[in-house]
Amino acid sequence: MTLAEMKEFASFPASVQRYIRRSLDVGLDREDALVRWSRDVVEAASIKAQTRIYGRLDRIRNLVPDDSGLDAVEPFFAPLVTISAFDLGQDRLNGFGAYRFLYERLIGANVRPWLPGAFCAAAALPHLHPEKRRILLQSISEAAATAPGWSNREPCFYPEWVDKVEPRLAS
Repeated sequence: MTLAEMKEFASFPASVQRYIRRSLDVGLDREDALVRWSRDVVEAASIKAQTRIYGRLDRIRNLVPDDSGLDAVEPFFAPLVTISAFDLGQDRLNGFGAYRFLYERLIGANVRPWLPGAFCAAAALPHLHPEKRRILLQSISEAAATAPGWSNREPCFYPEWVDKVEPRLAS
């Protein structure tokens, strides 16, 4: 399964891969994301905003409903949609596949049943350009939106920063 996850990650454009790695550093508190990922003041501001928004992740992780009981949805779903709206508004996640890949790792496998709804809600919000909303909403397949069940297997592959290695010429 790890190989399948690696292949899926490799299928994303480089900019999406970069954003996923950065987001995992912020959301899982793996590295100093500001030092590692900011290339300019605009990106530094984006990372600072992401850090503030992602401050809700611990609460969301603790509130993932075990079932579809509506009593547990509101305190969980509203912050999930807010964080999702932030990420989609950054214009770095190109569709549901990249979004799902990131959020399964940020929150855990138990969030899978909630991701199609959170993605659609966030992708339909007016802060996104209408063309962007159309592209995002068309990226979710019917199968993903209407799945009868979800795997509870936790992800194995968590992509990280990779330093460039300069090629050496043979002497």
